[in-house]
Amino acid sequence: MNKSHRLTGFALRLAAVAAAALPVFAVAPGAAAAERVPAAAAKVLNCTTDTDGYWGHAHCTNNTGVVTAFRVTVVCGEWPDTAGEWKTLNPGASDVSSARCIAGTGVGSVGWEEG
Repeated sequence: MNKSHRLTGFALRLAAVAAAALPVFAVAPGAAAAERVPAAAAKVLNCTTDTDGYWGHAHCTNNTGVVTAFRVTVVCGEWPDTAGEWKTLNPGASDVSSARCIAGTGVGSVGWEEG
């Protein structure tokens, strides 16, 4: 019986700490989201994509002055979607990331993500 009282007391203290921190967290995520949205929305690499039916490829060039990573994203028909290996591009460099739909109806679309 004492254990449940201790657990309840702990839960109440934890809830009090969380409630005290809420005003801080209520402001911080909005500020962080405002910083992340422009970076996520703006793709900085110059990329083209292609497919041969079951493989999808992203050919990217980094025309910026900063190191940037990317990978191909492939939507597969009737099979789980897939993504290629992350590639890191120094300024002025180019590379290719590829991914394969193992089965199903093959590639539905090819894109890329930067990170």
